[in-house]
Amino acid sequence: MPRFAANLTMMYNEHAFLDRFAAAAKDGFEAVEYLFPYDFQASEIGARLDANNLTQALFNAPPGDWASGERGMASLPGREAEFRRGVETALDYARVLGNRKLHVMAGLIGVDQSRPQHRDVYLQNLAYAAQAAQAEDITIVIEPINTRDMPGYFLTRQDDAHAICAEVGAPNLKVQFDCYHCQIVEGDLAMKLKRDMAGIGHIQVAGVPERHEPDTGEVNYPYLLELIDSLGYDGYVGCEYWPRAGTSAGLGWVKPYLNATRASR
Repeated sequence: MPRFAANLTMMYNEHAFLDRFAAAAKDGFEAVEYLFPYDFQASEIGARLDANNLTQALFNAPPGDWASGERGMASLPGREAEFRRGVETALDYARVLGNRKLHVMAGLIGVDQSRPQHRDVYLQNLAYAAQAAQAEDITIVIEPINTRDMPGYFLTRQDDAHAICAEVGAPNLKVQFDCYHCQIVEGDLAMKLKRDMAGIGHIQVAGVPERHEPDTGEVNYPYLLELIDSLGYDGYVGCEYWPRAGTSAGLGWVKPYLNATRASR
């Protein structure tokens, strides 16, 4: 049975961020994820996790200056020292929160910039991040992101992501398979899941093309979730979507799974 994590960056925006943990737990979620925790003390977030008996499934390493449009640093030449400091900050948070999966964003590349140079920097930074995380039993994940939503993003394809992981060769470096991004860029989701499951470290879902609840749009999620389960994936499936209206009102698609998980405990 798939296990789900509520993405608190996108879901439960009816509440202040620290209050979203209780709202997710009330609706039956046993795990949460979000983009970044760094606006709050790790102890503040940890207290909300503990109070609501929630597992921290995933968050992102610092991405650079997000407000000004940066979307990660891992592939950016000249930013290696800042990237490494960000990894250390993320690991400090992960220790407090019990987090075991850390997404490292690649960053943007301009049309006039050297892709081979960016790739070399990316490989070196990922090797550093994986080695630093290995002692903490933490998996580093990299995510192909569609360039419709994030123009210029360095990593866009599943095969490229898996090739990069293979080249780095770290056992705790895997791919974050976001069904929404993959459908927009490549499609053929089921075959890619079958092909790549051994190298997938985290999965996320959203309706395509509007990025609302997974019960709308062009992707057959009941089929995909059954497939993911049959392939032996035992991690959380992150619900990274923008609710059409109220978050709780739109959870009809996931309630049977949440109820089944609670009944099996």
